[in-house]
Amino acid sequence: MTTDNDSTIVAKDVKPDYKRRVILPKAIVQKDIRYDIYLNRRGQIILDPRVTIPASEAWVFNNPDVHALVKRGLAEASEGKVSRIDLDTL
Repeated sequence: MTTDNDSTIVAKDVKPDYKRRVILPKAIVQKDIRYDIYLNRRGQIILDPRVTIPASEAWVFNNPDVHALVKRGLAEASEGKVSRIDLDTL
């Protein structure tokens, strides 16, 4: 089987059940993950993990200005550029 250099075999000789389902190893499946399924020209099946976000949070991703501000804030926080505030004084 031809794969890219980043691929790792996580299960071998897996056979679909009578409903054509396969069981994914617990070690690679995370909670609340869904998958897009691709079939390449070689007949290889590729599972691409996806996450969903609540509709109430989608506005952040649909508004480029807000999304940029959130990304900047996260970058600043990871760089230690944070300060403590007293919420009672707001």
